[in-house]
Formats: sequence, C-alpha cells, structure tokens
Amino acid sequence: MRPDSKLAARISGKEFIFTAEYLPVAGTGLTVDAGTFGSGLTAVNAADNHYGVSMSSLAASVALLKAGIEPVLQMVTRDRNRIALQSDLLGAAHLGIRNVLCLSGFHQTLMGCGEAANVFDIDSIQLIDVVRRMNGGELLDGTKIRGDFAMLVGAVANPDLKPLELNILRLGKKVAAGADFIQTQAVFDVDSFKVWLEAARAASLTDRAAVLAGVLPLRSAAQAAELTAAHTDFIIPESIVNRLKAAGDDGAQEKEGVRIAAETINKLKGLPGLKGVHILSGGNESCLSELLAAVSQ
Repeated sequence: MRPDSKLAARISGKEFIFTAEYLPVAGTGLTVDAGTFGSGLTAVNAADNHYGVSMSSLAASVALLKAGIEPVLQMVTRDRNRIALQSDLLGAAHLGIRNVLCLSGFHQTLMGCGEAANVFDIDSIQLIDVVRRMNGGELLDGTKIRGDFAMLVGAVANPDLKPLELNILRLGKKVAAGADFIQTQAVFDVDSFKVWLEAARAASLTDRAAVLAGVLPLRSAAQAAELTAAHTDFIIPESIVNRLKAAGDDGAQEKEGVRIAAETINKLKGLPGLKGVHILSGGNESCLSELLAAVSQ
C-alpha cells in the first residue's frame, strides 16, 4: 500500500527536498509550530532518544502533526525488541504518521546511559524489512494487520565510512530490504561526498531510493571537537574548524557555522543522484529559518 505523505509525493517528483530534525528534550512541555522550523521543509524527523532519555519520538511526532508539520518517526532498535517495534509502528499508523526512519542507534554509553541494557533484537536493516512486510499487510509472524498500514521507509548512511566497497554494499542491503529514502550523516567535505554518491549511482541505488545529504550547522569549534571526540563517524575538515575559530566569540562562530552549512547546501544542490538535503539541527532548531533563507533558491 502506498503511503499517503507529502514526503512520498515529493520523492516521486522533481523538486529538491529539504527535511530537518527535531531533538525532543527530557521534559513534558513541548511547544512547536510551523514557525519553529521556518518555511520550505517537507518533513521533520522526531529523534528517538538521540543524546539520552527524552520525550519519545512517537509523542513528538504527534506534536508535530498537531502543529501541521509532517513528521518522520525515528525508531532505533537499541531499545526495543521486535514485539515493541511492531506495536509502536501500528500505533504510529493509527495516529496518522506515514514516515519512519529505521536506525540501530548509538550505543548507550555514548548517551550517558552506560548502565542501561541494550536490546538489538534486530538491526536497522531487519527493521526496514519489518516495515516492508507490514506495508504488505502482515506482521513478522504472518499475522494479518487489521486496517490500513502504509509507511514510507527511511534509512541512514555514513558516506565517510571506509572501505567504500563495503559502505555501498551495506547501503545496497538497506535499499534491497525496502528503504525508500536515505538520510546521510553530516557532509562537510563535498568532494569526498561526491565519490560516495557516484558509487551509489553506479550501483543504481539512487534510482531505487532517494538520497538526502545530511548538513549540520556547527555552533562552534568546541562543538566540532566534542563531536569528533565522541563519534568517529564525524569527520570535520580542519579548514572548517579554523573558520569557526577565526570568527570570534561563540555567537559569531554560530553565525559562521550557518554560513558554512549554507555554502555546503549550495554546493550539493544539483549533484546527479541527490534528491535533497536533511538538516541535522543538533537541537538548535532556531537556526533553521536563517539557514534556509541563506540557501540559494
């Protein structure tokens, strides 16, 4: 069954797509509206306990829906087994959510929750297959789903992982499992990203799944250092760090980070095989309007 979502329609069209992320916090008061994210976004991801315990992605997705913003429900397999994952997916469909992003999730020690037990009953590729089967009307055990179920299925990719051949092989497994779109980790080196994108094109993967390049507006040189220290999948060129340092104080560095992100997006637009950009706000949703306004239309 085809999902009835704006993101699905845009992926099928010719328009360059912009999506962004929203990081819920550890609290119960959540106020969002269309002005929170500016104009020009097709959909907004609701992160799933990205940097520690926070409001659930499902609840945040419903809040986005109520504000007239199309959500992408993020689901990590770190915290749930296949029973809970399928149950939450059924609940999400009932609540009107039509997009899901399937991830394995950062290890709990990277979130300050080292004492928590992880689950990893299935991985992100298997979760993609679960959603594909549910789109076909049945659960993993063959139980028929009562009512309509249709989700646009997303996955993530890290263009910087080497060797390239294995990187593309894993991406191919996600597409074969049923991924409709791919949101990548943050791109800072566009020339390096082009190599990965061309390899994905050569494998015909960009014909089968829409690729959205991740762009992260850095707040400061200190944030860049923290990210690269905590996450080996963040490769930030020294030239960018130096630009941030040269900008001056933290406020000036944040504005420079937005300028760098806008320059990156302008370089990415028009690349063969690229369908759009996914802005990784990192919890700094207030910068989105400024960033989108700075991008060449």
